[in-house]
Amino acid sequence: MPSQKEKQPQLSVTHAGSSLTGARKENQDAILVKVPEQQDALVHKGIVACIADGVSCSEHSQKASHTAVVQFINDYYATPDSWSIKHAAGKILTSLNSWLYVEGAKKGLSHNGLVTTFSCLIFKSNTAHLFHVGDTRIYRLRDNKFRLLTQDHQRINFGKSAYLTRALGMDSKLEVDYQMLSLREGDRFILTSDGVHDFIDERSLAEFTRTSHNIDLDELSREICNQALVNGSQDNLSCLILDVTHLPRHSALEHQQRILSRTIPPAMKTGNQIDNYRVDKVLYEGARSHVYQVTELSSDKQMVLKAPSMQYSEDRSYLRHFSNEAWVGSQINSERVMKMYPTPRESKFIYQLCELIEGITLRQWMYDNPRPDLHSVRVIIDELVKAVRVFQRADMVHRDLKPENVMISHSGSVKIIDLGAVKVSGLEEILPESPETIPLGAVNYIAPEYIQTGNATTISDLFSVAVIGYEMLTGQLPYKEVRGQNLQSARHTKWEYRPISQCRDDIPHWIDLAFKKATHHLPQRRYPALSEFTADLYTPNKLLQNEVKESPLIQRRPVLFWKATTLMAITVALLELVYIYTNMQ
Repeated sequence: MPSQKEKQPQLSVTHAGSSLTGARKENQDAILVKVPEQQDALVHKGIVACIADGVSCSEHSQKASHTAVVQFINDYYATPDSWSIKHAAGKILTSLNSWLYVEGAKKGLSHNGLVTTFSCLIFKSNTAHLFHVGDTRIYRLRDNKFRLLTQDHQRINFGKSAYLTRALGMDSKLEVDYQMLSLREGDRFILTSDGVHDFIDERSLAEFTRTSHNIDLDELSREICNQALVNGSQDNLSCLILDVTHLPRHSALEHQQRILSRTIPPAMKTGNQIDNYRVDKVLYEGARSHVYQVTELSSDKQMVLKAPSMQYSEDRSYLRHFSNEAWVGSQINSERVMKMYPTPRESKFIYQLCELIEGITLRQWMYDNPRPDLHSVRVIIDELVKAVRVFQRADMVHRDLKPENVMISHSGSVKIIDLGAVKVSGLEEILPESPETIPLGAVNYIAPEYIQTGNATTISDLFSVAVIGYEMLTGQLPYKEVRGQNLQSARHTKWEYRPISQCRDDIPHWIDLAFKKATHHLPQRRYPALSEFTADLYTPNKLLQNEVKESPLIQRRPVLFWKATTLMAITVALLELVYIYTNMQ
């Protein structure tokens, strides 16, 4: 069943499969392949192939295997496009495992549950993603070399019969093998159940697939299953084969191509009109962009229009990030994140439309509240953390959290704006960011690991939130300030935390411990979850306090330590001076 090739470069496979009942009464295997017809789904979600083998000792094994493959594929294509494949598949398999385990437990007998092995291939862009649990297998034939990609999760008992150690529905906790492989045109993948590979040795299976490139895949899969049956297989027999016939080139995504084909509008003034929008006010004019308050003439709705500066007309990297900002906004629907609106598809100009937020930036709030009370700061941090969770659930990292990118509305609600630096795991799998890409955020707020390596996670966003909270309380940064956007200076920063007590003596020490942990320069030393940081801002963390009590004085109170050391040195020097003077008399 070959896929139709399009004129534009796209991922394409041919595939076929066979599943035979064999010597059993019913077929407890299941195979399924999904090749999306829509170009958008093909680009963002890719092609999925699954094989499952229900554990034969159960009366419900057929239900388990069929549920696994059908539900996995249906749920996978329903996940947000922003999710990475690993994140999406992990969520689905965990949910599937829980459902199978609970349903199996209702049967009352451990041997009569809903248990199935499961192996899955997802082709997206130029990469294959493998997920595997149990003893179904995935092989690859490349350049005439045949290789087993999965490892059977089974053990051999004293009677020399094998038993599964891992499968879907077997246990309340699930451990799934995952790996990524680069694809090449001409790659052939073979998925088999144990009814096949237990009765055809790897060498013979390799010969079948290696010498049969001109044979119809449907015929080849049947031939492999029939050979296993001839060799004495008493189990169900399933074989699924996929040939990679075409791979897409790493070109701009559709939303990026649309932007790159348009023209940057000239700087506008009040009263100017662009498409269906009238400029009411110039909000910002900068080197990178121009921001206007506009009215949509057809609805009288007020919005904000943002356009790149003319000097970036040839900077394709900047324009790609600009287009990604609009795409990110289309994927998020939350009151905690600035809403983005689609621009007219027929427009000739590059710009974005977003909601008009009545209020002030957090930077202005900090100017207006130079010494805020702890409660007010806690409330804003709590709201900021909830906004970061919105990105986390979408498998995104903001990467540019700073006071200028946070709005406080007249009602006191907190909203994150400016999505230009957001990292989207789902897009990274299609068009990876260049390793040379300069970190996009403000160097005094972005995490050290992002500055050093270009890698950022939700824990990096936590660092930024904590730095903002520290500055709200003290008016200072927890580390020495880097002047301008000097990355080299930032990369050589000595990350020496400055206790809050140096600026304010009315903030409890246990609050300072929470900020110190959240802004640690090593990500593994920060809070592993956002909620733990906010919890420690309301209730003293005894473990952190005990760590401080047990640490040396130089770590607990460095200023006091050096003051005491200096005082002792002066005392010793005076005593020596007195001793010398006395002996001279």
